[in-house]
Amino acid sequence: MSGLTSIMGVAKSGLTAAQAAIAVTGENISNVDTTGYSRRTVNFAEAYVADGAAGQVGSGVWVDKVQRYFNQYVENQYYDQATMRDRWESLYTNLSNTESLFNEASGYGLSDTLTSFFTSWEDLVQSTDNASSRSNVIESTQTLISTLHGINADLITQQQQTESAILQQVGEVNDVLKQISTLNGQISNTTADVNSLLDSRAALVRKLSGYMDINYIDKGDGNVTITTTAGQTLVDGTNTFTISYDAPQATNALTSTSSYDGTVYFSGSDDQEYTLEVVQGGNVSSGASAAQFRVSVDGGKTWLKGADGNELHVAARDQKTAADVGSLSIWFGTNTDNETAPTTNLSVGDKFSIVPSRALYWNENTSTKENITPYTYSSGVMDSSRLTGGTLSALCSYKNDYLGAYREKLDAIASTVAWEVNKLHSQGAGLTPMTSASGTYSVKHDDMALGSNSSGLTYSSKLTSGSSYMFIYNTSTGLQVTGGALDFSGGAGTKRNFNPATDTLEDVRDAVNSTYGSYLNASIVNHKLTITAKDGYSFNMGTDTTGLYAALGLNTYFTGSKCSDLGINTTVSTDTNRLCAGHVNGAGEANQGDGTTASAVAGLLSTKVNISTLRGGTSNETINNYYSGLVSDVGADSAQAKYKYQYTQALASDLDDQQQAISGVNLDEEMTNLIKYQHAYTAAAKLITTADQMMQTLLSLKS
Repeated sequence: MSGLTSIMGVAKSGLTAAQAAIAVTGENISNVDTTGYSRRTVNFAEAYVADGAAGQVGSGVWVDKVQRYFNQYVENQYYDQATMRDRWESLYTNLSNTESLFNEASGYGLSDTLTSFFTSWEDLVQSTDNASSRSNVIESTQTLISTLHGINADLITQQQQTESAILQQVGEVNDVLKQISTLNGQISNTTADVNSLLDSRAALVRKLSGYMDINYIDKGDGNVTITTTAGQTLVDGTNTFTISYDAPQATNALTSTSSYDGTVYFSGSDDQEYTLEVVQGGNVSSGASAAQFRVSVDGGKTWLKGADGNELHVAARDQKTAADVGSLSIWFGTNTDNETAPTTNLSVGDKFSIVPSRALYWNENTSTKENITPYTYSSGVMDSSRLTGGTLSALCSYKNDYLGAYREKLDAIASTVAWEVNKLHSQGAGLTPMTSASGTYSVKHDDMALGSNSSGLTYSSKLTSGSSYMFIYNTSTGLQVTGGALDFSGGAGTKRNFNPATDTLEDVRDAVNSTYGSYLNASIVNHKLTITAKDGYSFNMGTDTTGLYAALGLNTYFTGSKCSDLGINTTVSTDTNRLCAGHVNGAGEANQGDGTTASAVAGLLSTKVNISTLRGGTSNETINNYYSGLVSDVGADSAQAKYKYQYTQALASDLDDQQQAISGVNLDEEMTNLIKYQHAYTAAAKLITTADQMMQTLLSLKS
């Protein structure tokens, strides 16, 4: 009987094993379209054997385990390609939208608007006293300003929308990281089948790689560690680290021997990070003993240059005399009070990092975090210590490296147009001499040298040493009374021309009053210079080799210096007689109708000028060519993103196909297995029937 019983046991184990195999096969078939599901098979093992007279006799079969088919090596390669695919797909989608803003095919783009603006000045040359021609200049200017405002506003809107998307994805990433760590705990703490949990975790890791570039490290026992490619730990077993999108801030990186106990402060905003490095030790002050630092906007790869072409060195100032660099005002203060200058000195090699816009951070703990915002160098190489892949890196790059660069170039166009036109217009003559002129550009400190980057004057870097002429007229006769260059000597001996390194706004006021005080009165109102003619007199600005009149906004055409604040001087827009088409000759005669100034402005259409940005440095080309370069850059960026997306998509698809060949469900194969296991089940059942018949035979013999 024991032999028959053992046969029944063997048959039963066969039934159970076949039933399990059919169940797993059925699960595969049911999940053929389930994303992230990995094919499974049953691994069988021979049950224990017993020693018998004739040798060892087996006791059947059992299910050793349900095996999950999944190649982690292929999956890791897939993460690398998929994260770049998703980055470039996101960039391509967004850049395609941006490219439409620079569409010049309609005939209403900025290039046509610039051409129309300069052409209107050319038309004015033909009839300088024609009211219609003057109005046409104003109208073309308003169209130009509106176009610049519109493109800039659209770029800002795209940046704002991108920020919202970044914030959303940061929350999603942190949620995914939490889910992965939870699954790590469940997988490592259970003895049951964890294949479903492993599939869930693999799907989450794939999702995470879509947001950011990662490294996957299997530590065994069901635990995995996930880091960024740069090495910041995101998940370590059941421990989770978060990322955040934080407000603008600054950090210190002092040398080991530095005694400096303060920090750096800033105001303003920008889409690029600033690195400051002290090159001359000293204190924080407005004097000659102040420390000097240099500035980089590419992490220290290159350093900004001054107007003279040499490396720009900036004095370390306190809050009252903060230095203007790029779009920021920078100063130093104590750790607890930004208005109080530190008493300790800065040392050579001390570094400071300023992140003037929201940025992405990896949080090690509540007090320690690391900037992981993607950064692309001018060479096109990405900073390997930051994020380099995924949609999150794409959105950050799109906002800062692309939209930020486009806006900077667009602002450079606005600034250059304003400066070049104002420089000519400020030396020109309207239809009638002026009885007053109010500056449109202000300073922060009336007693600080205008050429200093702490003066607060928008175009301080444009100033040069030289002479600035003015001419006075009798309003009754129209004849010139006097004229010549402003004398900055203060009446103390030899006449002196303007020097931006030493002369202040107060000095300019005093120079006007000391040179032409009998006819004019210069005063400072709200940190701007105002010149008013005394009764019976009027005046015109003459040749100005220094750029002083344009920098102060005296007799200028434009106000503002960037897309968002560019405007027409209300003095001109409300009285077109003040639009300067003529010029004042060397003898001081105002030739209102000769069109010299209007012709010079019109000539800017084909004149090469210096156009500067922090990212790109200074280039010398026509304004229209510069804008054409910007349009080409946008198109090239979009085309490059499309190419790289298609390239990485092909690589990622190939790797996904390799993984699917291993883990994907093949219905033909599963149907074959189903038939095989069905026959196995039938055979095991037949064995039971046979054993039962044998037992019935034995029982019938007894009876």
